[in-house]
Amino acid sequence: MKTKYTHSLAALGAALLMSGCSLIPKYERPAAPVPATFPNAEPSSAGQPLAATIAWQDYFTDPRLQKLIELALANNRDLRVAVLNIEQARAQFQITRSALFPAVNASASGTRQRPSLLGTGISESYSVGLGFTAWEIDFFGRIASLKDSALAQYLATEEARKATQISLIASVANGWLAVLGDDEVLEITRQTMVTRDESLKLTKLRFDNGVSSEIDFRFAESQAETARAAYAQQQRVRMQNENALAQLIGAPVPPEATQGSKEGLKALAPMQELPAGLPSDLLGERPDIRAAEQQLIAANADIGAARANFFPRVTLTSSVGTASSEFSGLFKSGSKAWAFAPQITLPIFNAGANQATLDSARAGREIAVAQYEKSIQTAFREVADALAGRATFDDQLRALVAQTNAEEVRFKLSDMRYRNGIASGLDLLDAQRSLYTSQLATAQTRQSLLQNQVTLYKTLGGGWATH
Repeated sequence: MKTKYTHSLAALGAALLMSGCSLIPKYERPAAPVPATFPNAEPSSAGQPLAATIAWQDYFTDPRLQKLIELALANNRDLRVAVLNIEQARAQFQITRSALFPAVNASASGTRQRPSLLGTGISESYSVGLGFTAWEIDFFGRIASLKDSALAQYLATEEARKATQISLIASVANGWLAVLGDDEVLEITRQTMVTRDESLKLTKLRFDNGVSSEIDFRFAESQAETARAAYAQQQRVRMQNENALAQLIGAPVPPEATQGSKEGLKALAPMQELPAGLPSDLLGERPDIRAAEQQLIAANADIGAARANFFPRVTLTSSVGTASSEFSGLFKSGSKAWAFAPQITLPIFNAGANQATLDSARAGREIAVAQYEKSIQTAFREVADALAGRATFDDQLRALVAQTNAEEVRFKLSDMRYRNGIASGLDLLDAQRSLYTSQLATAQTRQSLLQNQVTLYKTLGGGWATH
């Protein structure tokens, strides 16, 4: 004959089978709020690898830059924090997940007391047992929803680490290019300073002999000092850029990292051509977008946990062991003891707290949707800007190189005419100034072109894959 206790166990078993019901809304990825194709995108060749699949060692082939990137990956504090955030999120997920299982504890207690000050008898009680306290049976998936949210948060931190690594590698590459570009500009400025000093000496000689006016002499003097000031300014910029690069790599910049940099950026090998692909490809290639989607999934799971607050909670407290009024009889026959105490809590009135929690979770999901869509729009704009640079920088650089060549010829002719007394010193100094301006623009555009290639690699999701 079945007892009431047997019926209780059967009911408990049925309840356990029913537990795990999820109230999380069905997740649907929002549509990408961007055009289907990138502007200025060239058709991709069949079999051409996408940026996200190209290891950074294969894209940045200069050994000097590779060494700097390796130092940054080992020492950069932002990347170190991102890695530690993963560890913290993993631990938080494990904490949340552990609530799905009962926490079994061993306990032992002993009491020896005199019940009354007037009495003479002393009572004793001892017990030893195993049990769990207030274990919630997850009928409506509240704890499972919190676990799913914590898991998505953990996955988001992993994607955030990848995004941090991508940004770090691109920043190191751009910082290194900036230092090399500074060295090229320094060399141009130094040569200009030498040329203007020679012109100043010649003008001073002509002025002393009454051939040229003081206006020519003072203008030549002004231009020489302008070049000297520009050289000092460029030295400061170069030191500041090296300091920024040192912060990125977490160590002093090795001297060999900029060896041979007097030639500037002209001696660098071209970087690999990258296909832009489609905007929809970014959803799987950009870690920052994947991180935003995991945040959205977490917010969606929070709604399930908030919904579960409206339903009853069932908790169990149970223990099994031995008990005795004498310590010597603690493990004797007949000393077995057990306890089974289920409890159900039904929310009736809490001043709207449960509804407010649900409303907050729904608003949080809408915020996460907007943030996810914004991350897609930001990625689209970054890629489009880099493609615009790729479409125009080559033509700009070619035009500036041609302009610089023309200005060099003009300067040589002006110098020859000035030495022969045909042209004024103002014409010569104007030619010097135009040549210097053109040389600077050429060097800066060459640096911008190379940095744009780095940016395109970054914006297309390249930089987190490695050998």
